[in-house]
Amino acid sequence: MSLRDEILGRDDRPVEVVAVPEWGMDVRVRALSGTARDAYEASCLKKTGVKGAVEMTFTDIRARLVARSVVDEAGELVFTDADVVALGGKNAAALNRLFEVAQRLSGLRGEDFEELLGNSASAPAGS
Repeated sequence: MSLRDEILGRDDRPVEVVAVPEWGMDVRVRALSGTARDAYEASCLKKTGVKGAVEMTFTDIRARLVARSVVDEAGELVFTDADVVALGGKNAAALNRLFEVAQRLSGLRGEDFEELLGNSASAPAGS
């Protein structure tokens, strides 16, 4: 087997089961793929109207990551982007607990967004 096939054939996205007492259940959280992480990071940026400038949007930031990370026993995503607003309406402590696990599993750090904003040639603006 070639190194390429070996790497591409590995299941390298860990899953962690998280107790969510607020919902009376355990929830499976899986690390994002590289493509899914890029899409999540892109969803956190919005154009400001100033030529080429973007800013970070914090609206449903936790729900957006949780929606992209929660999977069922078969490994299929439970939520879609259409569920983000409804998911954002759930208990903040429960949502944050899942968000923190998804962040850790996917290697997401606050500095990553600062780098994205810096690379977009814009000044960060608070939302």
